[in-house]
Amino acid sequence: MTATTDMTATTIDTLRFATAGSVDDGKSTLVGRLLHDSKSVLADQLEAVEHASRNRGQETPDLALLTDGLRAEREQGITIDVAYRYFATPRRRFILADTPGHVQYTRNMVTGASTAELAIILIDARNGVVEQTRRHAAVAAMLRVPNVVLAVNKMDLVGYEEKEFDRIVEDFAGHAAELGLPGFTPIPVSALVGDNVVDRSAHMDWYDGPALLEFLENVPVGTEAADAPARFPVQYVIRDGEVRYYAGQLVSGTLRVGDRVTVHPSGETSEITGIDVLGTAQEVAYAPQSVSVRLADQRDVSRGDMITAGVDVPALTRDVQASVCHLADRPLRVGDRVLVRHTTRTVKAIVKDLAGATELSANDLGRVTLRTAEPLALDDYAVSRRTGAFILIDPADGATLTAGMVELS
Repeated sequence: MTATTDMTATTIDTLRFATAGSVDDGKSTLVGRLLHDSKSVLADQLEAVEHASRNRGQETPDLALLTDGLRAEREQGITIDVAYRYFATPRRRFILADTPGHVQYTRNMVTGASTAELAIILIDARNGVVEQTRRHAAVAAMLRVPNVVLAVNKMDLVGYEEKEFDRIVEDFAGHAAELGLPGFTPIPVSALVGDNVVDRSAHMDWYDGPALLEFLENVPVGTEAADAPARFPVQYVIRDGEVRYYAGQLVSGTLRVGDRVTVHPSGETSEITGIDVLGTAQEVAYAPQSVSVRLADQRDVSRGDMITAGVDVPALTRDVQASVCHLADRPLRVGDRVLVRHTTRTVKAIVKDLAGATELSANDLGRVTLRTAEPLALDDYAVSRRTGAFILIDPADGATLTAGMVELS
């Protein structure tokens, strides 16, 4: 087996995915069913859920309680915070971000979906596409989530009718096209009884696609970082006598010993003379490995610089335009002075424009134009979700204000 094959195998064995859905669409029940039926729930967890369900007068376990872990969530019957769950099947490991459905928690969905390679958007078959569905689709499109599943839930409550499913899929497809969502996979499910969640449903013989877990186990992932240009933000400089090692995570592409590289923002060039991965010398490194790199020349390289290989280099600019989601309760206004954190680099900036708006409030989606004090090496977010993303920080207290996705064109 070649080194390339080995690396491919290790980058696709974990799938990060996020769930989103409007209130009462059954999202927590879907996640609970997925964990329960895939045998990913410990005995004591199931016993606690059964006990809580009995206290509520329910004869069968309320699987939503497996994910609605906060006391406030259980009392209100809603999901408030992003809940991360880890489980595995013989085919793949999973990191699940269960995000809230309320409009006031849109920022939580942005947080959960920002690193996801797949998003599940849940719809109640009785209600069809609603405003929050469109909002979640807009967030998935803005974040360029590579794969989207449209899970049409509660099919048992519409008689498992194919025409109801087709009507919702057609409606969602129209909105997806308007948003620029490249594609989605529709799956009819009933989370309450388990239809098409882990096992194929016997009630929908008209559907010949995969069950949800089957799709999650087989969807191709891990290709985006490997196929993108080489980007290595320097996190730390290690000195060993006269030798310097530049350490960090290779966020995209590959680096090889002998590659000619460029250091940004200085523009200086050099050649890679050594690569260490976990203290072992290697000839090649693949994203998303954490590595240390040695260069042939003594260059002025420090934390926040970015090393790239090849002719496809990032744009070096102080003028930044981006789509954003405002995360903080404090509004973002034109003229605000902020810090921009991009990969390992943090620079001062001023908010020049908000696409005509006077301010952005918590959970608002919008556009921003920034002027930075120092140049940033940026990629378009459509090309790289790692080097095309940034956050705005309040310089007074270090609070995170806004998540941004760079638009170069």
